[in-house]
Amino acid sequence: MISSLGSLMEKRKNLGEVIRFLVAGGSCLLLELACLYAFTEWAGFHYLYSSAFAFIISVLVNYWLCRVWVFEGGKRKQSFKAASLFFGSSVAGLGINQLCMYTFVDILAIYYMAAKLLAAVIVTVWNFVLKRYALKMG
Repeated sequence: MISSLGSLMEKRKNLGEVIRFLVAGGSCLLLELACLYAFTEWAGFHYLYSSAFAFIISVLVNYWLCRVWVFEGGKRKQSFKAASLFFGSSVAGLGINQLCMYTFVDILAIYYMAAKLLAAVIVTVWNFVLKRYALKMG
């Protein structure tokens, strides 16, 4: 009985973590879309430059949210190794993002804002798996 209660509590904790991750990620996606649009339409940058700048801003905000709110282990002091893995995964995520954006916009002729939504789905899976691991390892 006690072990099944512990198992249920662990599942609730994990579900809460996933929900917080999705809320933080969704908020950062909205920020990224706003920055992408502003940099492209208002500042006149090429969509790939805008996409990179917006991605970097979003990653920094997402990192902070993950550290203080999403992952339980994120509140303790983080090791250099864990921080390197977190930001290394973000650099790889930026590469995936840019490759997707180029492919979707220049090759498949998809509007850059719609292409960003498709790229975000792909990068989100990448981010969750690696960043969760990075923050949990300390």
